[in-house]
Amino acid sequence: MADPVKLSVVYYSSTGTISEIAAALVAEAESAGAEVRLRKAAELAPDAAIDSNPAWRAHLEATKSVPEVSAEDIVWSDAVIFGSPTRYGNIAAQLKQFIDTLGGEWAQGKLADKVYSGFTSSATKHGGQESTLLALYNTIHHFGGIIVSPGYTDGSKFVDGNPYGTSHVDGQGQFKVDDETRTAAAVQARRVVKIAQQLKAGA
Repeated sequence: MADPVKLSVVYYSSTGTISEIAAALVAEAESAGAEVRLRKAAELAPDAAIDSNPAWRAHLEATKSVPEVSAEDIVWSDAVIFGSPTRYGNIAAQLKQFIDTLGGEWAQGKLADKVYSGFTSSATKHGGQESTLLALYNTIHHFGGIIVSPGYTDGSKFVDGNPYGTSHVDGQGQFKVDDETRTAAAVQARRVVKIAQQLKAGA
């Protein structure tokens, strides 16, 4: 039996949309044979901001059991899928802050030659989803990582329409994660695991 792909799904989620997509990615990757770690970025927002939105506080409490990501989770992995809500067309500060702590691992070449992919959500249509994923992928170029986006490699991608990664419009919580988004996550997870496994076997 081939050595399974080691995958870390690393996300930041304030009110739960990204967290729910992360869970879908984990389930599909595990069904594809990967060994998966689910990790969240630490919350940086002050209590006053969190308490201004009851859903934010509720989600923070509900996900206390999810371990916070560390550099070791990235070094351990053959593949990493990063997830973040869109913040002004970019990734959230909480995920960016974690990524910015990886300078030591980057300098030692420990982030290179891994598969990376990304997913996102926004409150509105055309709310910066593509630019968020492209901004994330800028970082991967600096890592020397291998970007594996879903592309239009499956017929379902012509329905959700985002070749850069799984994305969802939540309308400030009005639109829950649906079958279209879950299908997109499944396609992405399977593709990441497949390409990572091929690279691992070739190495």
